[in-house]
Amino acid sequence: MVMHRTARAGDSTRPSRIGMGRARAAFFAPLLIIGMSGCSVGPTYERPGLDVPATWRDQAADQPVWPAADWWQGFGSPQLDTFIGEAKTGNLDIAAAAARIREADAQVRVAGAALLPSVGFTGGATRSRSAPNASSAAGSGGSTRTLFNADLSASYEVDFWGANHASVDAARQNAAASRYNAETIALTTIASVATTYFQILELRDQIDTTSRNLNSAREILAALEAQDAAGTVTALDVAQQQTTVLTLEAQLPPLHQQLRQFTDALAILVGKTPQAVDVATGSLSDLSSPAVAPGLPSELLARRPDVAMAEAQLKAANADIKVARAAFLPSLQLTAQGGFESTALSSLFSPAGMMFSLAAGLAQPIFSGGKLEGQYQFSQAFYDELLADYRKSTISAFQDVEDALAATQQTIEQEKRQQAAVNSARRAYDAANAQLHAGTVNTLTVLNTESALFTAETTLAQVRFARLNAIVSLFKALGGGWQSGDQRA
Repeated sequence: MVMHRTARAGDSTRPSRIGMGRARAAFFAPLLIIGMSGCSVGPTYERPGLDVPATWRDQAADQPVWPAADWWQGFGSPQLDTFIGEAKTGNLDIAAAAARIREADAQVRVAGAALLPSVGFTGGATRSRSAPNASSAAGSGGSTRTLFNADLSASYEVDFWGANHASVDAARQNAAASRYNAETIALTTIASVATTYFQILELRDQIDTTSRNLNSAREILAALEAQDAAGTVTALDVAQQQTTVLTLEAQLPPLHQQLRQFTDALAILVGKTPQAVDVATGSLSDLSSPAVAPGLPSELLARRPDVAMAEAQLKAANADIKVARAAFLPSLQLTAQGGFESTALSSLFSPAGMMFSLAAGLAQPIFSGGKLEGQYQFSQAFYDELLADYRKSTISAFQDVEDALAATQQTIEQEKRQQAAVNSARRAYDAANAQLHAGTVNTLTVLNTESALFTAETTLAQVRFARLNAIVSLFKALGGGWQSGDQRA
């Protein structure tokens, strides 16, 4: 309990301003050592040297077009825009990453507390009674004594070797790594939403193509059955077309199953139950192809949040080496205590009841059974591990772009050729079907052109998806519009 007393004019117990000022000065003087600047005993961080290629293997001659922050809008699909907007607010991986950022920020505050003094207050009253003195008169009792006290204490460890500052720096770098990780998760989630949405549209296109082909096959079957009744075709011709019809019918159930599965996966990405999400319309042919082209490879690393995260973790590990190295050196602990003590509550805060103490303690580890050496060696080995991870992340970043560039260029060319194949197969099928009704060709010719058309149209839907997926991969490989603070500035 904190004791308060209101002083009145003329009160002899009122502490003088001079006395109180001296007491405060004596109490807080040791805390001025907080301003002492420590010296660092660990390695200074330097960005590792990297082997950065001068150009891309398939560098385009066009001007670079780095992704914008809303790069997915280039596909021209309002439905995709809606799904991505829902994912940014409802995806549970993104929510968990945001929580980890708050955790890391809290750790920064915890680490920063060591740079400031620890201050505490205690107050209380103690009542004691002493035993009677043997020489006292018969029947006389012992004495009763009440002691009131109000104390303020403070302690501070001088960060002479910079260990506490290094701990704060490590916590800050880990917090930065958490933010970069959240950006990486958000980019991965958005790319997954786009890819899953395109996969759904591809399956819808395949279902539509198969349904159209099935209707055509049924029409041909009806015509053959009529010709069979007239005796102009054989039962074998009819049986072959029946096989085609049944084969197409058998292709529809697994396509519908996959469509349901990818729609459910999209629901998970946007943070909803499977029953709440459906893609009832849309086709890959309705989408636009946004322009994207990488700049120089040297610019890529500042646009990849995963690379920034790997370097932040490396910086944190470097700071941990400083902490482990400082543990070998002596530490200086300052403590101060001051307050008031009196047997009367009315005179508790009088100058006569004032007391304080100052102390400084020096501690030097001598033998710890190899604990300090092990912690130091662990910090160094962990730094080397993260250094290898950082270099791997940079190499992987270059590989991602190279692979995505090659996939984009090749699938664009493949789609052009596959579209030409579909056009040719369509012309052959229409001609054979017309001649079949005219009775100038046999059914084998129709079956061959029919099968070729079905295969070409199915392949075209798959190639379109591959092209769009390659574009999404390229946007992701280029950082999806993310930039480091230096680049944004």
